Amino acid sequence: MRVALGSDHAGYNLKEQVKVHLQARDIASADFGTFCDSSVDYPDIAMPVVQGVRDGDFQLGILICGSGAGMAIAAGKYKGIRAVLCGEPYTARLAREHNDANVLALGAWVTGAGLAMEIIDTFLNTKFAGERHLKRLNKIMMIENKES
Repeated sequence: MRVALGSDHAGYNLKEQVKVHLQARDIASADFGTFCDSSVDYPDIAMPVVQGVRDGDFQLGILICGSGAGMAIAAGKYKGIRAVLCGEPYTARLAREHNDANVLALGAWVTGAGLAMEIIDTFLNTKFAGERHLKRLNKIMMIENKES
């Protein structure tokens, strides 16, 4: 599995901890920035992460900002991206299992590092259940295609 990572300045420190966490679990990742805690605009960071996921270079993406909301909104604007903001593991599991979410957004100001790692592990280890959920996912993709 390959994971694309990105954060704005507010999420920088948590992103650095996530990189160590993924390395310890032998999960390959690529960091698309930011590379310090100087102010940046989160849509500029979300773009290369979601493009990498959409193009198939990465199976999943993780985006981090202060609340996580901005990254989730920005990522969700891209066709083929199903971004979800999670503050606990249960939502992460259901988002993967039922919705085939492919980008996880986290809020560094509202989610501690320990909980963030639990959410990430759940998100990365949960597979899409398919079957009855596929019909609903196809409806979402039809809406997406009509709107483009």
